[in-house]
Amino acid sequence: MSENANTSVSNLQNAVEEIITPTANGRLTRRESRTLEFKEQFNFAALADYFRDFAAFANNVGGLLVFGVTDSPRTPAGLSQKSLNSFETLDAEKITGFLNDCFSCEIAWEAVCFQKDAKSFAAFSVEIANEKPVICTKDEGKDQVLKNGAIYYRYGGRTQVVRAPELQAIINSRIEQTNAAWIEHVQQVGVAGPNKAVLLNEAELAATDAGSRFVVDRDLAARIKFVKEGHFKENASAQAMRLIGEVTPVEAVEIERLVEENLFEKYPYTARVLASEVAGRVPGATQNKIWKAIADNGLKGDQAYSVYNFLNPAQRKRFNETGQVSSTVPVLYNDTAIDFLVTHFSE
Repeated sequence: MSENANTSVSNLQNAVEEIITPTANGRLTRRESRTLEFKEQFNFAALADYFRDFAAFANNVGGLLVFGVTDSPRTPAGLSQKSLNSFETLDAEKITGFLNDCFSCEIAWEAVCFQKDAKSFAAFSVEIANEKPVICTKDEGKDQVLKNGAIYYRYGGRTQVVRAPELQAIINSRIEQTNAAWIEHVQQVGVAGPNKAVLLNEAELAATDAGSRFVVDRDLAARIKFVKEGHFKENASAQAMRLIGEVTPVEAVEIERLVEENLFEKYPYTARVLASEVAGRVPGATQNKIWKAIADNGLKGDQAYSVYNFLNPAQRKRFNETGQVSSTVPVLYNDTAIDFLVTHFSE
């Protein structure tokens, strides 16, 4: 195992140990959420159920599936020897193959198994998907727990088929990412001008006009290595391209970005207005219940539902550097947040 892999597993174990550390009464303070699911034992026959959670986590913001925790009361009881043996004999390649066979996009995951206070625990960590939505592509598991065409999503402490507002948010985010990528590529051409630039990628390392300037993708440029003339030694496994002319560094050009839409157009509701809208649609949805639902489901700070309205550059800088937000920073919400809360209180 590489040093990076060892570090990753160690970090995962530390995160899980913190979660399962009980209070003085022996119970856990952490509850199941959109990023956390507890299981009392690991059952190899229930893999399809676990992979359903994998997809749900990947379609939201990632999450942890922790084994060895009882449900009621929530205590770190540890795994039975049978469950521990089953988890330790898992074949990582087979699991990845199963996931690739059952879902439309890659699901990145890792596993950890360890002992704490003479008890055994295990966990899966699932990363947020690079491409969303992750769609189930076949029926699988007991009673077809995985259904062909289903898109699973993590809501609070449960996994279910995605609802319309969240699916629309995923689609909109994917469109925005594609548009942003196209804008950056087009602006790279604009640096040299459309008649004087050739865009290169790894599949097309050739130029038709020796007098043109090249605009090279940033990731590719970082991997280009130059050799002094007369010092190149041919290697059958190495790829090379001969460049005739001079390589001249240019000043960094700041890419112009589209001006972000007015926040109030995309997120038109303050917290109090949102609470008023929800309460107007769902009798009994008090302000305190709404605040609790927002916290339990992680709506605050999730751009699918809300955004921080930083009042000054210092607040934004602090958030970018530390991930922490002052309680004085207001939060704005969108229609997706209202639809989510209305559905939440109507179920």
